[in-house]
Amino acid sequence: MSRKQKITLIRIIIAAALFAAYLIVPIIIPIKNKYFQLAAALVPFIAVGWDVIFKSIRNIAHGRIFDENFLMTVAASGAFVSGFVSGSGDYAEGTAVMLFYQIGELFQSIAVGKSRKSIASLMDIRPDSANLEMPDGSIVQTDPEEIETGSIIIIKPGERIPLDGIIENGSASIDTSALTGESAPKDCTAGDNVISGCINLNGLLKVRTTKKFGDSTVAKILDLVENSGSKKSKAENFITKFAKYYTPIVVFSAIALALIPSLITGDWGTWVNRALVFLVISCPCALVISVPLSFFGGIGGASRSGILIKGGNYLEVLSKVKVIAFDKTGTLTKGTFKVTAIHPDIISEEKLLEYAAYAEGFSTHPIAVSVREAYKKDIDSSKISNYSEIPGHGIRCIFEGKQIYAGNDKLMDKYGIKWKQCHHSGTVIHVAADEIYAGHIIISDEIKEDSKEAIEGLKKCGVKKTVMLTGDNKKTGIAIADKLGVDEAYCELLPDEKVGIVEKLISENADTGKLAFVGDGINDAPVISRADIGIAMGASGSDAAIEAADIVLMNDNPSNIVTAINISKKTLKIANQNIVFALTVKILILALSSLGFTNMWAAVFADVGVSVIAILNAMRCLKTASDK
Repeated sequence: MSRKQKITLIRIIIAAALFAAYLIVPIIIPIKNKYFQLAAALVPFIAVGWDVIFKSIRNIAHGRIFDENFLMTVAASGAFVSGFVSGSGDYAEGTAVMLFYQIGELFQSIAVGKSRKSIASLMDIRPDSANLEMPDGSIVQTDPEEIETGSIIIIKPGERIPLDGIIENGSASIDTSALTGESAPKDCTAGDNVISGCINLNGLLKVRTTKKFGDSTVAKILDLVENSGSKKSKAENFITKFAKYYTPIVVFSAIALALIPSLITGDWGTWVNRALVFLVISCPCALVISVPLSFFGGIGGASRSGILIKGGNYLEVLSKVKVIAFDKTGTLTKGTFKVTAIHPDIISEEKLLEYAAYAEGFSTHPIAVSVREAYKKDIDSSKISNYSEIPGHGIRCIFEGKQIYAGNDKLMDKYGIKWKQCHHSGTVIHVAADEIYAGHIIISDEIKEDSKEAIEGLKKCGVKKTVMLTGDNKKTGIAIADKLGVDEAYCELLPDEKVGIVEKLISENADTGKLAFVGDGINDAPVISRADIGIAMGASGSDAAIEAADIVLMNDNPSNIVTAINISKKTLKIANQNIVFALTVKILILALSSLGFTNMWAAVFADVGVSVIAILNAMRCLKTASDK
């Protein structure tokens, strides 16, 4: 509990004690003086409600009249005036309104604080400093924002990694839970990538930075979290607009309820009291806080599971997803390729592998890396010339005076080279020299452990169709799709062809639900942007894909999509429950109060009671399946 909340609680306890004394003392010692009665009632009223009255006066001075502070001040003050004018000396209702309102506000504050805490914990991932190694070997502590790419930083045991980089020397266990939601530490050694925001549990690490702080993982995550609240769902926007028009309408309705019947009947006391009850009931607190709190809680609960959702609007769309399309490499598969077969045609295996390795010499694609690793020799880039990468096809370059081609079937067809089929399952790299076919290399990629579980889980949570889109050959793509239980697979696709298929799927399923696309590569960014909801892999995904995505999975586990969908559905269900419950109770008691069947105590329940119930219901959004 914060200091402000503790002070509010103390005020409520003191005011409640004074209010109890106000109710009990006259029973023991009857007091007839109405001025003394009024003074006795004002003590607990002012003790608990002075800040509400002050805010009301301040907001009126700034032109903001119709808010909950104004409604409560008018209603409570009116109850005091009514009790004094009538001579009844009964001021309990006025004090009770303010006391229970403050109790409701305290509940609201605690609920919002708890919801914010789940997201605010992410803010702790921001490192305060970094240990920069200088050219002379000395270590200087400096701001991470001042460190350039390529610098050497030292990360001691227990310290948070300040910048993304590659380990140059040392090994350690890394706690990634703040970013990925994974509790098990990850063992890293020289050559491994480390991302900012994680904690070095043991071992001394020397890391060469690969990104500036502004481009680092931790900076991007903080930016996503800080801006998530600005993207409201339809339900949140509805409540904002609703409150804007609703409050002045009920104020003028209360004035009409007080004036018109009073002018007709002359019974001012009865109708003014009903109008005050009407005002208390009509306060929109339950809706104004509980609906945004539901979405905020949903985003917070997701963040604890390593799922970053960029706004409530995306949470809402996700709940309506019926079709999910996946990229294959790095999304459903690990993206860690290995050469599993070499099939030369007219040259030796060693020469075929050399041609392929030099052709892939400048590429950063995982397939290219696997070919160079299999070659096991350094690439002399001076031997490569006229290098050109043909998107969706492969690579063409000059090596040892020969025109080398390395790529898929389409590359061979493009240059009229006759190629041979392969019975092995995997990605096939065809190699040709001077337009003469030299053979092919088979690259295999492992399926992620939870990919099959993810596909099964999606079908259980209401997704009607799963689709895989890949640039890989048809044989490999179909084999992986069959293993995973994916409904449809489109293979040998260029990036623009992926966009076309996604647009086709969106059109075909427009009446049944939304489409989500899940990817990780630079070439996936256009498709992620085009889908109704874009999901990117945060740990291994490219910056372009993460930037374009609406949701980021920090642990790269496809099964987290199921978790995200379940959270979105639960959040929408709770938000709708609160809207229906609050409006139903308020409309019912408003109607009864207009007819004189309710009093101020019923009004207090319709406002504070409904607010507390709605807030407690909204707090359920914070709890995810992983918390059980």
